Amino acid sequence: MTDVLHDLMTCLDLREPDPRADRTAPSAPSAAPRVLTGANQQLPHRRLFGGQLLAQFVRAAHVHAPDRSIKSLHALFTREGRTDDPVTYLIDPVHLGRSFGALTVSARQGERTIATCAISLHSDEDGPAYQPDHPALSVPGAEHRVEIELLPWDTRATSAPDDGDAGTDFDLWMRLPGNDSGPRAALLAYTSDLHVIATALRPFPGIDHHGNGRDFTSATTSHTLWFHHPMPTKGWLLLRHRPALVGHGRCYGQGDVFGEDGTLIASFAQESLLRFPVGTTHRSRP
Repeated sequence: MTDVLHDLMTCLDLREPDPRADRTAPSAPSAAPRVLTGANQQLPHRRLFGGQLLAQFVRAAHVHAPDRSIKSLHALFTREGRTDDPVTYLIDPVHLGRSFGALTVSARQGERTIATCAISLHSDEDGPAYQPDHPALSVPGAEHRVEIELLPWDTRATSAPDDGDAGTDFDLWMRLPGNDSGPRAALLAYTSDLHVIATALRPFPGIDHHGNGRDFTSATTSHTLWFHHPMPTKGWLLLRHRPALVGHGRCYGQGDVFGEDGTLIASFAQESLLRFPVGTTHRSRP
């Protein structure tokens, strides 16, 4: 798990490319003052995990505008990325005002754009606050610890993400490493991409996320994440996944992220390709 964490944290270290060392990196258009490059997770299936791109989009925004918080991001995944080619991020600062700002970021491998992201920024402000009451989290005990290959930190769950007998929602508790809110926000973005499709499969008995490529074909097509509060620098987080719709070869799911005291930290929504083989039928649970 230590190697996985080191690999992931290396991906978050975005840097400006050295043109003398990398003559293949695209140059930025005149309106985009910054180009950043990042390493990739080395995964056995050689396809980029969308969560890596989400995390690097967050880091690109923090590098470009370190004095602003990310209010929201909306990513479109246009092509499959490869783990053997570095990703180059082209940042276009659409607007940077006194309170709000906006960036568009393109993720490219060579001449191929594999994803784009619109990011909204905000300078923190004081003012009245309200949230409907939400109880403090009751974190499951250590006996509910689960090992998830792509999440190299303490995670706990009382059911599997695609266990339809456990209900429709899937709750995942996690305790992120480090105490810097910037990288932790990127790690949250990374995690938010992991279980939406699996949760969407809960209503279909006998189908789980291990069947991708056999029982079904799936891939994230768009992902939106809203940050309502700054990332806490310690304590547990609860990611509550809610499947919303499966149909027409797609699925849609939502989720909320709560701090240990019940504060709503973030929300996310995702649409994905979810295509079953032609001629097959899967009766969903009532």
